[in-house]
Amino acid sequence: MGESRPENPSAAGLRIALVASRFNEFIVQQLVDGARAALMEHGASAGQIQQVWVAGAWELPLALKALAGSGRFDALVALGCVIRGETTHNLYICTEAARGIAQVSLDSGIPIGFGVLTTENEEQALARAGGPKGNKGADAALAAVELAQLKRAWK
Repeated sequence: MGESRPENPSAAGLRIALVASRFNEFIVQQLVDGARAALMEHGASAGQIQQVWVAGAWELPLALKALAGSGRFDALVALGCVIRGETTHNLYICTEAARGIAQVSLDSGIPIGFGVLTTENEEQALARAGGPKGNKGADAALAAVELAQLKRAWK
């Protein structure tokens, strides 16, 4: 069977929503900027990209579900940042956000790029939001584009 991995995924013509958490917004904004830049570099126009903010990572799955159910989007991108604190609260948020996001994608059939950072500290988060570890928002956006293109090709 032939290879189905696109060398340079094209976002041209795809309708994409970026759903971002306001919690740790100073980091998440960098993920949003990276996602938007990556989409534009891969052929998206500004009018194809919609931005939605929610309170935190916990709220991402429900917002994604509403957007997926609208029939208006070819792909979604979940962006957030949960940094470990003094308690284990972060584990519950990360686990349930990831589970919910995956469930929305599976139930709806809409590709969702997972750009929710789960880090031990702010330094690790900044390194992954445009620092030396890249921009995971950009990575998540391109993963969603790649899957949306593959989905179109399989129809």
